[in-house]
Amino acid sequence: MLGDTFLNPTLPNPKLLNPNDKQQFGEPIENFSLTGTAGETSSLDGALAGKKGGVVFFWSGICSHCVRYDLYLNTFADRHPDLGFLVVASRHGESLDAIKKAIKERNLKFPILLDTGGKIAAELAALQTPRAYLIDADRNLYYRGAIDNYKYSDDPEYLAYLDPAISEFLEGASVTRQETASFGCAIQSIYYILPKAL
Repeated sequence: MLGDTFLNPTLPNPKLLNPNDKQQFGEPIENFSLTGTAGETSSLDGALAGKKGGVVFFWSGICSHCVRYDLYLNTFADRHPDLGFLVVASRHGESLDAIKKAIKERNLKFPILLDTGGKIAAELAALQTPRAYLIDADRNLYYRGAIDNYKYSDDPEYLAYLDPAISEFLEGASVTRQETASFGCAIQSIYYILPKAL
């Protein structure tokens, strides 16, 4: 599908994506620093300091798919104290005010970093929200993709993806399933910049 492989060149940080553009498993992703919603600066290396690894999670306050994971993200740090955790808002055109409104209305407890222009998302080939990346303390990649198959835990067809990868990683075992397809809201899309109807 075209939208999964190409970011329109009129959008910020255009990048032609194919499997060879993605970071390789077992190799490090680049460190980055971003400003949070309260004006603080946080880095990936800072989040990993003293931890066994971490998760970078691409998120949007206006993505209906992300709403489903509010509780999961609110409790992530308590459930995984050995992991650093960064939530990155990269969606084109999403304002700081809109993000702050989502934080207040949904009682979100996790800090959110602002990837204005989607530079970090493009570097990690993240096209949709939600999307997660599990890395070790040296930023080596172990898993990327969805949290689960977007079914509720009491559904007989429910499959968790991120949590089993985290468990295997923390046990020192090989991650059985390193990648799953992401689904959700596009981080960048031509539709976000089309002129509004008169």
